[in-house]
Amino acid sequence: MYVVKSPLSDADLKTVGEALQGALVDLVDLSLVAKQVHWNVVGPRFRSVHLQLDEVVDTARMHSDTVAERAATLGVSPDGRSATVAQSSGIGGVPDGWVKDADAVQTLVDALGAVIARMRERVDATGEADAVSQDIFIGITADLEKHHWMFQAENG
Repeated sequence: MYVVKSPLSDADLKTVGEALQGALVDLVDLSLVAKQVHWNVVGPRFRSVHLQLDEVVDTARMHSDTVAERAATLGVSPDGRSATVAQSSGIGGVPDGWVKDADAVQTLVDALGAVIARMRERVDATGEADAVSQDIFIGITADLEKHHWMFQAENG
């Protein structure tokens, strides 16, 4: 059932819809990963890492809403259900229990790196299909790369 008629061709809508859905899944999972680590980080840099993790959560949640609303705007029903996220995310697992601050930082470096790689693929994939969605992916990628840099500098 299509409630919203997309201005894109069917082929472009398929490309863009898949990119938006993939981004939504990765951003929802990134927010969950960062929050899980946030709750469990320990060590001498606890406070700074704890606060930095919340910045990633805020960024991921803000962008996930933007991505989901862009999908809906184009007539693609966004799917952020936990089962969909668990099945489709490109982020690796998170250790259970307490996480030493250096390990927490590395977990975020790895998670952000995985999401950034997939976002860059989405930037390329949507270039000709929909410049508006591509612009959203470019902005998301820039924000995630800034977090990635800051976490890398933590363990520098």
